[in-house]
Amino acid sequence: MTYFRLFFALGALLIAGCAKDPPPVGSTPGSPITVLPSLPAPEAADVVRSTRTSFIGPFTELRVEVFGVPDMQRDIMTDGEGNFSFPLVGTVAAAGKTTDNIAGEIRGKLAGRYVRDPKVTVNFKSPSNVLAMQSMSVTVDGQVNKAGSYPVVGRVTLMRAVALAGGVTEFAKLQDVVVFRDVGNKQYVAIYNLEGIRRGNYADPEIFPNDIVIVGDSPQRRAFDKILQATPAFLSPLVLLTREL
Repeated sequence: MTYFRLFFALGALLIAGCAKDPPPVGSTPGSPITVLPSLPAPEAADVVRSTRTSFIGPFTELRVEVFGVPDMQRDIMTDGEGNFSFPLVGTVAAAGKTTDNIAGEIRGKLAGRYVRDPKVTVNFKSPSNVLAMQSMSVTVDGQVNKAGSYPVVGRVTLMRAVALAGGVTEFAKLQDVVVFRDVGNKQYVAIYNLEGIRRGNYADPEIFPNDIVIVGDSPQRRAFDKILQATPAFLSPLVLLTREL
């Protein structure tokens, strides 16, 4: 997924002088950008178009096996933070990672020191466990402590998604949080202010599988500089629709 078309469209809009006044709600004549009152939820087909990659999360049952080492063949359940302990390896931080990622990490820590050429497999213990994880994730990037992809299990809000990524860094710009979302054949971008949400100025929005959340200063956020100067996101979010898909 790429958002370069969106940035070029925004640039053209700003050069045309529309940034002096925020675009009105509804269609903007001659512009590919539309401002909306809220960010729409994805449709069922959008959720089905997931990457089909299964991510490990809290309380996930796994089967970990090191071929030829009976003591390293065991069933494991991750804890509430998605971690587990494994012999000779110690604590493994598995949340938001695939089983192949974890197998590689265990292999790397065992190789040479404890097992000459370890062959490690990590699998979900049962198909129902995979379904429980929904095989869907949200990507959180920018000024957060643990950028990456995290499984969406149950209802996840923007504040919760940021918490899954370890929270914001010390000097993160809380007023600049961008959420990218595709719904049908349309692409949406919403800008939120975490301080505004914390103060109760507006509700903590729900985050869905396949959303991309970028916290703080970034090239993606800077594309909205002039629009944000006219329409700050402190009292309400700024939601834009682009049809450039």
